[in-house]
Formats: sequence, C-alpha cells, structure tokens
Amino acid sequence: MEWILPKGASTFAGDIDFLYYLILVITGIAFVVVEVGILWFAIRYRARPGRRARYTHGSLRAEVVWTTVPAVTVVVLGLMSGGVWNDIKGRDSVPAEALPYRVMARQFEWHVTHPGPDGALDTPDDFTIRNQLHMPVGRPVVVHLGAEDVIHSFFIPAFRVKQDAVPGMHIPVWFEATEVGAFEMACAELCGLGHYRMGAMVTVHDANEFAEWVVTQAAARTTATPGGTP
Repeated sequence: MEWILPKGASTFAGDIDFLYYLILVITGIAFVVVEVGILWFAIRYRARPGRRARYTHGSLRAEVVWTTVPAVTVVVLGLMSGGVWNDIKGRDSVPAEALPYRVMARQFEWHVTHPGPDGALDTPDDFTIRNQLHMPVGRPVVVHLGAEDVIHSFFIPAFRVKQDAVPGMHIPVWFEATEVGAFEMACAELCGLGHYRMGAMVTVHDANEFAEWVVTQAAARTTATPGGTP
C-alpha cells in the first residue's frame, strides 16, 4: 500500500507498518460505526408533529460495552507497540556492531560525519559531507544526532526512522537498511523559514561498494586538506 506509506527499506518497516495499518483499520471501523450511529439517531429520534419527547436514563450494558471495548483495544495496542518501541528506542537496543555516524543539524542543512576505513568516529580518517549519508546495506548503523540552533527532526520515511535533534543534546538513533538505493532524508520539524529546503539523500551501497567508497572519500579529503582534517 505505497499510496499511504513509501515502500519500507529497513528492518523496522515490517513491524511499524503492521501496527500502523492495524491502528488505521481499528480507528476506521470506529469512525464508520460512530458516524452511522449519529446519522441513525438523528433520523430515528428527530422531532415530528404530535410526537412527545420521552426521558430515558440509558443502558448500563451499552455503557459498559462502549467503555470496555476501547479500553481493552488501547491496552492491547500499547502492549504490542511497547515491544517494537523497545527494539527501536530501548536503552540497550543499539547493536554492538553498529557503524557510528554523527549528524549535526543546522538551519537549513545536515552535516554528516562518516567514519573512515577504520569504522570508528573521532579518528583522523573521519570525513564530513553536507546533506549526504552513505551507508552499507545489511549492517546496523547508529547516528548520533545533534543540533546547532533549533529543534530539527531527522526523518527517513523509507526506513520508518524519525527522531528529534535537540540543541545541547546528543541523541542516538539506529536502523538497518535492507535495500540498496537512494532514499530521501528530511527535517520533519518546522525549524524556520527555510525548513522546506532542508532535504538530503541517504545512499545505501552493497558492502564492497561501500568499502571502496569510504576509502576513496577519506583519501580525497586527506589529500585536499593538510593534516587530514575534514
């Protein structure tokens, strides 16, 4: 159903899409039932010449049903989504082998620091690219988010990833791509007059292509900048 959500391209997509469509169906059914009920009552109990109004206390059984059913539904959905939330956002959810990145948001662009060939951040072979994130397919990555000015929101629709970037805070968000290709990255928080321009691309490579790309980029920046500073 790509007319509602873009095609999923991460390990999170299946679980998140299932919950999304389940909630959409439940709320859709509730909407139809409520609206049909309103129309039926409006027609059935409309004012008519010669018909007197009659007071009724209501139905305890109906009240119990319409209170219990939504309450149980919400609890079940909460329990189902709790496990997914913990897998994505839990304190210990980031895989140990995740490849680290640093993304600094500012009005109105993303500065993405990639690890060099050593696969670690804060080492001499790191390099930074504006509005581009390159990553390997089939390997978890963890992005350490920050913001220089206002609150931004790191959003990759195809990966079902959305996390606020808050000034003064460094927030990790992890995901794993399942498909090679180019995917849109955007800011999902109204961050100023130039918010609409804050777009970027995520490029997912196969493992060998990514390794070659990293070596090439790191070497180019080391050559271009004395001392290897990005």
